[in-house]
Amino acid sequence: MKKKVLIPTKLESVARKTLETHGGYTVIQDDKTPLPDLAARHPDVYALIVRSDKVTPEIIDALPDLKVIVRAGTGYDTIDTKYARKKGIDVMNTPGANSNAVAEEVVALMLADARRLIEADISTRAGKWEKKKFMGREITGKTVGIVGLGNIGQLVAKRLSGFEVRLLGYDPMISQDRADAMRVELMDLPQLFEQADIVTLHIPENSETRGLINESLLGRMKEGASLINCARAGVLDEAALRKVKPVKKLHFLNDVYPKDTEGPKSVADIADIMAPHLGASTVEANTNAARRAAEELIELDDKGIASFIVNREVPEGLDEAYGQLAYTITKLGRHLVGPATKLKTVETSFYGLLEPFGDWLMIPIVTALGDNLERPTDHKLARQYLNDMGIEVINRAPDTSKGFENSMTIDLIGTLDADTLRRVSIRGTLVEGRLMLARINEFDKLYFEPRGPTVFFIYEDRPGILGQIGVSLANAAINIEDVRNPHHAKANQSLAMMQVNKPVPENVMAEISRLIKAQASFYYDFG
Repeated sequence: MKKKVLIPTKLESVARKTLETHGGYTVIQDDKTPLPDLAARHPDVYALIVRSDKVTPEIIDALPDLKVIVRAGTGYDTIDTKYARKKGIDVMNTPGANSNAVAEEVVALMLADARRLIEADISTRAGKWEKKKFMGREITGKTVGIVGLGNIGQLVAKRLSGFEVRLLGYDPMISQDRADAMRVELMDLPQLFEQADIVTLHIPENSETRGLINESLLGRMKEGASLINCARAGVLDEAALRKVKPVKKLHFLNDVYPKDTEGPKSVADIADIMAPHLGASTVEANTNAARRAAEELIELDDKGIASFIVNREVPEGLDEAYGQLAYTITKLGRHLVGPATKLKTVETSFYGLLEPFGDWLMIPIVTALGDNLERPTDHKLARQYLNDMGIEVINRAPDTSKGFENSMTIDLIGTLDADTLRRVSIRGTLVEGRLMLARINEFDKLYFEPRGPTVFFIYEDRPGILGQIGVSLANAAINIEDVRNPHHAKANQSLAMMQVNKPVPENVMAEISRLIKAQASFYYDFG
């Protein structure tokens, strides 16, 4: 019996044709009838393929035979993924299908702004001839800053190469070799905002990036510079832009909003160009997403390929706490190796029961490596992301003679400059269901639970240092709740790890580091 697939949206016909050619599906495509009505007429639907349609618990309950929902596109916030999981329904997406469309829109916005095409069109249609009024600028020779060098950011760089621009980039993940190959100069955000004539944003919105583009960064921009946001609305502090824009005479070109709906937009008073989230709205992007949606459904049914499923937390047989452990170890390693270090290699070893799950554990590892990326939905995507960033992945065969039962070791290797290689190696496991750090570099037998606000200091081993750290924290009204202070005799180094009762301000960390002449130090809240 053929499986019924419902496409309740305006989607390129390639999805329907691909499924019908396969022979195992009956396809109903109707973008005129409301989805609730379609669900009532076709309660035996096996799969839904949607674009931005809202798939609510009510819709899911109306389709008792539903097993798969495919979002033909990247974002799936219009689908209640948790409720779908509760009902045993897989939700999939088609990431990357829209990337080129977004990159080309960025270039289109740059040109429209530089040549004042929208204003000129309105004026000329009104019968005016205001040639002098619409004196423009050229893109050629300008400096363009790209914030986020993932798939879209890299495509923007590629599309701009013909304009002979100077390209600046910010992305903590990308390797120096990959940036060099794209002829992108890597730098921190303040430098990028100071030097760029045009800044374009290509980062996801999450707890780390929300409001990242703030008054401090905007205030560094050149007078008359342009800011383009085709990423997510929340990464930009709108109030800060409203304050800085008239002072710096900035241009703001926007295609993203908190909600994709009709009605007034809060940025209307500060946006020089606004578009209704057109980044993915090309025939080609729609076709790519439609084809991939159909192909993913077929691969899931025929071959059991679970790539692109976004609402399966962990594979069957794995305690999800190990995913959190992999994330925590990697996040800690990224801090220890240093934010200025460009990663070259990620090496992993998974022992005991974890060995079969090495591929899946790449997902939390990649997620932890950078704040400027969406969580990969599949280990293939995770590895592909690292490959795109120029980072090699090595999963070492575990040495069972070491007796590291059900533990994992994650090494991060990178370059600080042409002559300086840095490596951080961390091993961890679970003890009675709790995350436990067993080793950091040569500091072994730590038995330290990573939780809550924590400070780390590496320093030359000598008496009295632990006391100095304690006194400095006490002077800041910060109490120490747990401490580990292992030593590495060969290197004459000590590591102080301290859980504290409240966040530690940057100035306190800086003062302690100066006082004890720390070789490395940082504060992190493990939550």
